[in-house]
Amino acid sequence: MGFPKDFMWGASSSSAQIEGAYDVDGKGLTTWDYDKKHINPGCCSFKYASDFYHHYKEDIALMAEMGFQVFRMSVSWARILPDGEGAVNPKGIEFYKNVFAECHKHGIEPLVTIYHFDLPAALEEKYNGWHSRKTAEAYVNYCRVLFENFKDDIRYWLTNNEYNVMIYYGAVDMLTGKANDLNALYNTGHLQLVAMAKAIALCHELCPDAKIGPAPNLCACYPASADPKDTIAAMNMEDLRNHMWVDPLVFGAYPKSVFRYFELNHIVLDIQEGDMEALANGKPDFIGFNCYGNETVEHCDYYEIDWSSMVGGDNRDMSYLVKLTEKPGVGRAVNNPYFPKGEDGHAFDPSCIRITARKLSDRYHLPLIITENGYGRPDVLEGDGTVHDSYRIEHLRGMIEEMRVGMDEGALLFGYCPWSAVDLVSTREGITKRYGFIYVDRDEDDEKAKTSPMKRYRKDSFYWYRKVIATNGEIV
Repeated sequence: MGFPKDFMWGASSSSAQIEGAYDVDGKGLTTWDYDKKHINPGCCSFKYASDFYHHYKEDIALMAEMGFQVFRMSVSWARILPDGEGAVNPKGIEFYKNVFAECHKHGIEPLVTIYHFDLPAALEEKYNGWHSRKTAEAYVNYCRVLFENFKDDIRYWLTNNEYNVMIYYGAVDMLTGKANDLNALYNTGHLQLVAMAKAIALCHELCPDAKIGPAPNLCACYPASADPKDTIAAMNMEDLRNHMWVDPLVFGAYPKSVFRYFELNHIVLDIQEGDMEALANGKPDFIGFNCYGNETVEHCDYYEIDWSSMVGGDNRDMSYLVKLTEKPGVGRAVNNPYFPKGEDGHAFDPSCIRITARKLSDRYHLPLIITENGYGRPDVLEGDGTVHDSYRIEHLRGMIEEMRVGMDEGALLFGYCPWSAVDLVSTREGITKRYGFIYVDRDEDDEKAKTSPMKRYRKDSFYWYRKVIATNGEIV
């Protein structure tokens, strides 16, 4: 059957990772502007990024040249509200108005993420960030500002990006500031869910013609063997990794299995009066999800885990990330020998999208859009201005082919926005780890970035993706 005629093709970005101009036109600082825990040694900061702030017309024109129908981007909370609350920055409103107008001029639909990790620094300092309900209140007020100012510009909103990953991988340093405090960590997740539900209800009230949904990072969970213990571990991991972060918004309740993990690991959600009512009243119109791969899970008995030795660890080391998937009482991630290897030796799982989209469709019966999917690695800019990234094409081709089969099998997908449209600064891993269809000529040196022209170049994947879009996925 293939892709429907109205399928939306595009790509993604985020304000913190692409905009730069961190102190321009009244923007306030974010936690990413000053917090070294978000940067590995030798990597650039987010302060200058890819300078989308001054290149947005050029970048959107290049997206139009590829044939984009949708551009998933985010708004910087601190560019709109420099202190996270209080006075609105008119220059921030003006900038995004201009970006949205440029998108519409080229026939591109902006899919706007309200919050993509970059918390205003003032809220971190004043309220201890997402540990406080004051931050959750500030978030809802921020949403009101966006809905009131951009209700005529935006038809598709996303609440928070990968809020589940901040918790799931956050035992060391993502949000808590200290290792092992899983109770504090999971409660920040609950606060975000309640705030998102309130934002969804507010959007329905103020922007009745718009649609809104969350953007968690979801993946396929495979049992490591035919041992029933591994099957149960994979089921419970899927609840903890995926369903816990969508069920409350769709069904108004958490999956029951997670409370066993909570009991074993001394986690008690601070569910206050009105929280569950808010969740019940904040049903999304669709689900956006970031999908990069899988977790192959083996059973893991409960034991007391100590993360302190990993504080300050380098997350470019895969052992760091694998260790963070250990969930005592549920399971741990292990190697899967059945995945194909790409031309550069990198194992990847093209079936993850097909499986995840089908499961989400069966569970939630809501439209789905893939808000991130891609392959990050160093690219080489040749002397003639070309970038040969056949490894990226190979990776995305496999994903798109599986996505198409999944839709024939009933997956309710309506769009695909791989990460990323333009090279941007990866979380902790700098500009060297590139994902874009468009190459940005800068390196990890922030001093050079201050004055760099950051010239753009079309990669081989740019021309390939243009053909994919032009043929509505028939040519991959």
